[in-house]
Amino acid sequence: MQMNPVIQEEISGCGIAACAALAGITYAQAKETAHALGIYAEDTALWSDTEYVRKLLRALGITAAPTETPFDTWESLPDKALLAIKWRMEQGRPFWHWVVFARSEREPVVLDSKKSLKTNTRRDFGRIKPKWFIRVD
Repeated sequence: MQMNPVIQEEISGCGIAACAALAGITYAQAKETAHALGIYAEDTALWSDTEYVRKLLRALGITAAPTETPFDTWESLPDKALLAIKWRMEQGRPFWHWVVFARSEREPVVLDSKKSLKTNTRRDFGRIKPKWFIRVD
């Protein structure tokens, strides 16, 4: 199944955009579902807690692994995963950017919701430094 990137419409909307890409819906649709669950992009906890995206994925009918798995190699990733990239500590709290890894019949890609990218379907794996991932079914 071909997945398409969804562009985040808010500075901290990467988790919502990643869930939208996995569900095959628009950012607005995912945001509406997120708001109904009390999840807002303005909440900086979205950047440092996995429960928000897990809750949104469940609401969208998508099953995610119960735990995060440390990233090892691109080859060892499952066919679909949420990746935590740009991981860093700020004032004692971890922050990261959510992207989607998808392996199709043609090639593996990373769907990155960041608005300023030239292309949101990335193949520059050497430049992407995942910290860990959540397997998605």
